[in-house]
Amino acid sequence: MTWGVAAGAGRPDPARRFHDDLVGLDPDDPEARAFAEHLDRMERVRPMFTVEGELSGVRDFAESANRSGGATRWLAWLLAVLVLVGAGYLIFGVLEVVVTTWFA
Repeated sequence: MTWGVAAGAGRPDPARRFHDDLVGLDPDDPEARAFAEHLDRMERVRPMFTVEGELSGVRDFAESANRSGGATRWLAWLLAVLVLVGAGYLIFGVLEVVVTTWFA
């Protein structure tokens, strides 16, 4: 197998972009593939300050949390729960102001 299209995925392999960096490595080696995916994540250009850019940032956070294990995974889970609790608290506060203003 060569650096090219991911097996069975039908989409371009990130390793193809980094062919010069991966010379001499076995394309079937999982560590070489992980390194190519890491390079792809590091050099990916995304639109920032847009909804799509922010959602891709959340996706990257979720994927990295799923790749990690142990205390790092639990810390990412705790951070996500705290963000959701904070958002719920803010939404509840806004609804409370709206309802009290409406009926006052």
